[in-house]
Amino acid sequence: MWHKLVFVLIVVPLGVLLVALAVVNRKPVELILDPFGGTEPGATLQAPFFLFLLGAFALGLIVGGIATWFRQGKWRKTARVQRREADEWHTRADRLEKELEDIEPSPHPRLPAK
Repeated sequence: MWHKLVFVLIVVPLGVLLVALAVVNRKPVELILDPFGGTEPGATLQAPFFLFLLGAFALGLIVGGIATWFRQGKWRKTARVQRREADEWHTRADRLEKELEDIEPSPHPRLPAK
């Protein structure tokens, strides 16, 4: 239910906004990749402006995702360690359970009543 609500309230308007942005910014522009600003720019790219906008948006998503992934590394490591520990405990419990099944029950002497 929440996923549909988030999709309708956020993703759909964002998609409409990006399409409108692409339609309005169709004129070609030049992106000059010369940080020193010489008389003749060495490297330029010419493309519709919306491609640069969408490219910057995509680059931001990728950089943000990588930063989040690195930031959560300690939690992934903790989860791996705890998972290994849990697997080890489960293995031990299964082994002990099997040993208990193999042992025949022996009569225990009754303690004297007081």
